[in-house]
Amino acid sequence: GIFAVRRVKKSDMQKLARATSAKLVTNVDEITADDLGKAELVEEKKIGGDEMTFVTGCENPKAVSILLRGGTEHVIDNIERALNDALRVVGVAIEDEKLVAGGGSPEVEVALRLQEYASTLSGREQLAVKGFAEALEIVPRTLAENAGLDPIDMLMELRAHHEKGQKTAGLNVYTGEVIDMWEAGVVEPLRVKTQAVNAAAESAVMILRIDDIIASKQGPAGPSAEDMVPGMPPGGMPGMDMM
Repeated sequence: GIFAVRRVKKSDMQKLARATSAKLVTNVDEITADDLGKAELVEEKKIGGDEMTFVTGCENPKAVSILLRGGTEHVIDNIERALNDALRVVGVAIEDEKLVAGGGSPEVEVALRLQEYASTLSGREQLAVKGFAEALEIVPRTLAENAGLDPIDMLMELRAHHEKGQKTAGLNVYTGEVIDMWEAGVVEPLRVKTQAVNAAAESAVMILRIDDIIASKQGPAGPSAEDMVPGMPPGGMPGMDMM
């Protein structure tokens, strides 16, 4: 009834201890009942030519392993990146405990409020605020395009719902309908949304500053007619035939 495994990395041992609520012991003579963990089943399986040890049925595990499989290494890399992103999003939601509705509803609502605010301004400030509002609406437009829907029609429908006070109305990409994202359980962490907006705004400001530098910097001027050698025509020496 004893399953022995050798050449296990220390990091894997620590994860196993967290999963089974066990304690790492360096001396077998000092093991006590309190050091032991609990698991329903420990078995070895062959997955894709590799032998792996599975520990399942742990009580209140504080660590778990996720096995990813795919046809090619490229597919596995994409799955791993997507899974890491999803885990980070869930972690942020648990830490902050602040969520917003998904489906493009926050962008449409903020864009609508910015358009209203822009009407109170004049001059270039009004153009800047309107431009920011239009940039936010790219998110629901992209959602509609990726779902094979008409982006203009869907954006107009979203605007109509938000003008009626439906602040959490968003696009259901599966049915092509505008529904209440909050009631449908489609939510996003607030931190992820704010970081995306801040990063986009900072990138736009950086590009505008670079354009200003390029526009204000002039290249070195060429020699004037007075600085040229007398009798030398532009582009060559006197008497030189053009090839």
